[in-house]
Amino acid sequence: MFRNYFTIAIRNLQKHRSQSIINIAGLAAGMAISLLIGLWIADEFSFDHYHSNHRRIVQVMVHHEVTGAMRQRAIAAGYTQMAGYTISTALGPALAKGYDDVFQKTGMISDDGSSLLNVGDKAIAVNGQWAQYTIPEIFTFHILAGSGSALKDPSTMLISQSTATALFGHADPIGKIIRRNNNSTFFVGGVYEDLPENSTFYQMGILLPWENTEAAWLNRNADWSDHSAHLYGLLAGNTTPEQATARIKELPTHGAYIAWPRNPEVKETLMTYPLDRIHLHGDFKWGIPDGGRVQFVWFFGMIGTFVLLLACINFMNLSTARSEQRAKEVGIRKTIGSLRSQLIAQFLGESILLALLAFVLAAGLAYFSLPFFNGIAAKHLQFPADSLAFWAVALGFTLLTGILAGSYPAFYLSAFRPVRVLKGLFRAGRAAALPRQVLVTLQFTVSLSLIIGTIIVFRQIQVAKDRPVGYTREGLITVPINTDTLQHRADAVRNELLATGMVAGVAESSLPTTSFGNGNSLEWEGQTEDQKYLNFHNVSITPEFGRTVGWTVLQGRDLSRDFATDTSAMLINMAALKYAGFKNPIGQRVKFYGKPYTIVGVVNDMLANSPYEPIEPAIFLGDGWMGDFTIRLQPGKPVHAALAAIEAVFKKFNPASPFIYHFNDEVYAQKFATETRIGDLAAVFAGLAIFISCLGLFGLASFVAEQRTKEIGVRKVLGAGVLTLWALLSKDFLRLVILSMFISMPLVFIGMHRWLQHYAYRAPLSWWIFASAGAGILLITLATVSFQSLRAALMNPVRSLRTE
Repeated sequence: MFRNYFTIAIRNLQKHRSQSIINIAGLAAGMAISLLIGLWIADEFSFDHYHSNHRRIVQVMVHHEVTGAMRQRAIAAGYTQMAGYTISTALGPALAKGYDDVFQKTGMISDDGSSLLNVGDKAIAVNGQWAQYTIPEIFTFHILAGSGSALKDPSTMLISQSTATALFGHADPIGKIIRRNNNSTFFVGGVYEDLPENSTFYQMGILLPWENTEAAWLNRNADWSDHSAHLYGLLAGNTTPEQATARIKELPTHGAYIAWPRNPEVKETLMTYPLDRIHLHGDFKWGIPDGGRVQFVWFFGMIGTFVLLLACINFMNLSTARSEQRAKEVGIRKTIGSLRSQLIAQFLGESILLALLAFVLAAGLAYFSLPFFNGIAAKHLQFPADSLAFWAVALGFTLLTGILAGSYPAFYLSAFRPVRVLKGLFRAGRAAALPRQVLVTLQFTVSLSLIIGTIIVFRQIQVAKDRPVGYTREGLITVPINTDTLQHRADAVRNELLATGMVAGVAESSLPTTSFGNGNSLEWEGQTEDQKYLNFHNVSITPEFGRTVGWTVLQGRDLSRDFATDTSAMLINMAALKYAGFKNPIGQRVKFYGKPYTIVGVVNDMLANSPYEPIEPAIFLGDGWMGDFTIRLQPGKPVHAALAAIEAVFKKFNPASPFIYHFNDEVYAQKFATETRIGDLAAVFAGLAIFISCLGLFGLASFVAEQRTKEIGVRKVLGAGVLTLWALLSKDFLRLVILSMFISMPLVFIGMHRWLQHYAYRAPLSWWIFASAGAGILLITLATVSFQSLRAALMNPVRSLRTE
């Protein structure tokens, strides 16, 4: 019996080659997209699963409960992120006693940025972290050589496998000495396996010992209001994150552990958040989880489902459209004793066979398009060809697709009554066409929704890109001050850079223009209680900074070397002026960390952090530690020549370090990376969804034109023109597309409006987006249907009328 089913299925595929090709191509495209999206989603859900204990690891976070006037001020300023990932380092010792039933282990870690490492004549720059020795144990790092507990020794570091290879080649690195930042040395105590890309500490090249004297600002800090580290815990036994939160929540409010003694309107509490949720559910609003990257996972998951559904709809449409051609076959089979269940099995078998053929093609498409997909998604996914689990899931996925695609045709065709079919009374009329019309409408509803959604995503990105940044990014580069030599000889470096003629301006600052990542409070006379909690990004700058970056002084003056007192001068941005409420800021005396400063100027807001969020208050100090050179290239000079000249100067003063630099505009562009990738992927998937829909529409139009051949011949004999016949064959499809517009547009408006609410700075939902997308889908439909319509309209009527 199964052999008979298989033979019939092969004959049907051969007999209707064009329909078979359209079905296989459409299903293959839909399945390939679903495979790629499935690999992407699996990678997202497996984030941090490299660590054996990932289900029991939690991050301890702070939650600020604000009341009174402060809460109203925060709401008015647009700040809702009242949960923080950084904690006071005083929390570590506090949790070390009396919480063994909650945490099996805890460990603190703090980002140290880029470190310059030297071994002999080899020099590399790697990202590093100050970490307690328990961190490798909590995260189950794979130690390849040495011991993870070597971090207990303040003079010993752990290095990654790639760092070890870069510095020591294939030699044993354990016990060897590495010079760091040209001012300190560490022994190598262990080598850990490089962490995968989908992990929190990806590209971490070294772990530095927490108890080292260089980290005294961390390991000796007892200020509960100074948040400068991350704390992770390994839950003990069957303790849940909720139970852990309940035990430690009130810790910062008891005894000596009071985090904000100056401000009764602020209450700091603690919470534990599972490591498995941080990557996908990392956004908070007023301290409550409020989504995150999971919205993109759901978004692409729905796209994959819908695209596969479109491909299945094509199969259903074409199968039911040709029902009249298979009606006699069903009638004869029923007459000679076939049961309906056998007919259903036959048609489902044909569908599954077609799905298997489509999967073979889809697997090839997914394999060869994976590099392109990785380029857009910024991933390094690999096709799991050697995974039995993958092939088992893929087979089940294919069978499910075949059953889904063939279920409606199978039940529809098997329901024909043999008496009516064999007497020639069966005709597929309007009622038979209704399901196809519903499916075509659904297809274009999905396709149009993807088009509009993609346009809105790109519009949001463009609006954020067009937002004024308050300085001139183009032509700026940042060079880190990564050794004491550069710190102590900054003036000489600046003078020699200017002397090259390739540089228009040089300044130093504690933070680059593309990231103001800290926040501290100010004190001034007349300060209200709620203003004591206000955080200001503090950036130390030299007097050349403003002229180099090209900001605008709105009130007062810029810093200048002509004023010896400017080491105690301060500039503030407009956001700080509004937030603090200074009516006459120039000459205002304030204190920062106990040192008095005088405000000498107000500058325009600089967009340094998220381009989608409000600009935050910032202060610019005329003294302090400097971490970066900001250099403006001389306009009109070749960039490669300018970089060569700059490199020569840094090699002269810092020969132990490779020349490390970043173009500020390129770093700024990375702020749009996530949304840009989402938009690019959505555009590709929307295009493929339209292709699949049009492929099915093309096949359906071909069938309709074939079905109405004699009608067209009669109309032509009676004088109907080509334009009239084209309109006759096209109008039904256009009606369905117009109906899909009325369904999709309100739904997309509601969905995208909710998505845009995640951004404080967002694009408007303009009417032209919906109008242009609707016009575009109509044109695509006309182009698809017109080929078959015009072909049928131009056919010689003699050929269609002389044959019954």
